[in-house]
Amino acid sequence: MKFFIDSADVEEIKSLVPTGFVDGVTTNPTLIAQSGRRFEEVIAEICALVPGPVSAEVAALDLEGMLREGRYLAKIASNVTIKVPLTIAGLKACRTLTDEGTLVNVTLCFSAAQALLAAKAGATFISPFIGRLDDVGEIGMNLIHQIVDIYKNYPNLTTQVLAASIRSPLHVIESALAGADVATLPPKTLRQLYQHPLTDKGIDIFLADWKKTGQSIG
Repeated sequence: MKFFIDSADVEEIKSLVPTGFVDGVTTNPTLIAQSGRRFEEVIAEICALVPGPVSAEVAALDLEGMLREGRYLAKIASNVTIKVPLTIAGLKACRTLTDEGTLVNVTLCFSAAQALLAAKAGATFISPFIGRLDDVGEIGMNLIHQIVDIYKNYPNLTTQVLAASIRSPLHVIESALAGADVATLPPKTLRQLYQHPLTDKGIDIFLADWKKTGQSIG
């Protein structure tokens, strides 16, 4: 499974890149707003830090506007992935941009039917929102299972399942078990993946025992 960082905080992303866990980055208008910086500058800096896909979302809702903004953003760097909403205009834009050789992430997916259409439109990634489905009383992980199963039935569909709106390490593990290709997660959640109280306790015990030996290494 690939890990994308869901953030527009350049310094945060920079701190995580050396771990080797960062395969890409996703941003959205909310994250850009939180950064308080100019959109294009943020995307350019992230693309320079991360060689993998970096999602930049269009703001337009009409087809012409999406194509204009998508083509503009795609010029920032070769690894920019244009993010479009799962609407009929978004799917049309996806088809056109994909045919032009641009990576496309179709976002705000809440049903398997939508995911099937996105794949037929040539999406590079489909982003089902697990947490937001959980918020309204549905089981978001069921959608990941459905999409993965459907895509497996049709080898000609190359769209990757990008599990989004991840709220916890459990969401990551369940997405991996379901066969999602990518999980995009906040920096906090990525760090939670390697934290465990028994690991900390084990280190304390080993250090205490080592101290008793009076030895040093090197």
